[in-house]
Amino acid sequence: MPRALAPRALVVVHETDPVRQRRIPGTVLPALAEQGVEAEIATFLDGGQVPDPAERDLVVVMGSAHAAYDDTLPWLAPELAFLRRAVEVGTPVLGICFGGQALARALGGTVGRAPEPERGFVDLEALRPDVLPAGRWMEFHHDAFTLPPGAEELARNAVALQAFASGPHLGLQFHPEITPDVFAAWSGSWPPEVAVAVAAEVDLDAVRAELATRADDLADACRTVVAGFLARADLPSAA
Repeated sequence: MPRALAPRALVVVHETDPVRQRRIPGTVLPALAEQGVEAEIATFLDGGQVPDPAERDLVVVMGSAHAAYDDTLPWLAPELAFLRRAVEVGTPVLGICFGGQALARALGGTVGRAPEPERGFVDLEALRPDVLPAGRWMEFHHDAFTLPPGAEELARNAVALQAFASGPHLGLQFHPEITPDVFAAWSGSWPPEVAVAVAAEVDLDAVRAELATRADDLADACRTVVAGFLARADLPSAA
């Protein structure tokens, strides 16, 4: 019997540097690999060529320092069109932070400024722990999404909706992929004025210490999220 082809994932990042493109997805890439999923990375930035989502088994859209409602971004309209195409053809999408916000827009929800920023670790209760486990997750955002029409709310806190599911699609406001290296990649890209502003509001040493001490637990939590997403996607297993 011929060997079944491994499911193929397209991981959309908002970086142009090839090294940073591999760093940003963090534990998502090994979590996909452990499930027998082959992943490739693409970006819409600087006119990047991104395959038709109909040609892939699933899509993961990572975070960005940009706002998912900033329609002046030249690459945002093509990315939203890509996500609407994925929804149309039934390719499951996992959206993380900016990716979750863009997914919400593609599904008919809205994105705007949150009542307050969330930066650092936040404890979240889950309304559906069988779909998304409760836990202490990394947040780093100023914006928030609304629940798309027909979607199911999975987690919320006093600031905003934190996760939703819509058919095979999963939108998250937090960062299950976080590792010390991912955080270093984020902070290494901050302009000096941003770095000063963040350091004035966030105890970065405490964030880095928690990342280091909880690295294994965070990787396990990411595996759980990815495995749950793939189960919802109902993909054929790699032989």
